[in-house]
Amino acid sequence: MARKAKGTEALTQLGQATALPASPEAAVLETVPNPRPKQLYLVRFTAPEFTSLCPITGQPDFAHLVIDYAPAAKIVESKSLKLFLGSFRNHGAFHEDCTVYVAERLIKAMKPRWLRIGGYWYPRGGIPIDVFYQSGPAPDGLWLPDQGVPPYRGRG
Repeated sequence: MARKAKGTEALTQLGQATALPASPEAAVLETVPNPRPKQLYLVRFTAPEFTSLCPITGQPDFAHLVIDYAPAAKIVESKSLKLFLGSFRNHGAFHEDCTVYVAERLIKAMKPRWLRIGGYWYPRGGIPIDVFYQSGPAPDGLWLPDQGVPPYRGRG
């Protein structure tokens, strides 16, 4: 049996059968100690199939989310992030609210040195909406690759 990494004892979702949370508010974002807390580096999560619902019509909305962060003492556990993002499937909110809420929850859970999110929403009604948020200026010396999502011309 593999040895558990230090600081992972309290994880409740990783390695367990876990149901999708009923809502983003009910989702638990779990963190573990950053294995390299003195090192400045970037972590990227890409969710090309993010889904939520229009709060007015109930129609599905789809986005390609790109989350970049420079960790401090904690990193987010990826299964808990996947479940959190999946909890938006039946959640009604505007694109702007979904994108910024994801950022706010991650910042609250991890307290990273820096975080940015790009929400590249697919068009409904003929208009794609892209939503960008960052917690402040990027730390000096942090390599920031392009998020890699082209302007809308039939993404996919």
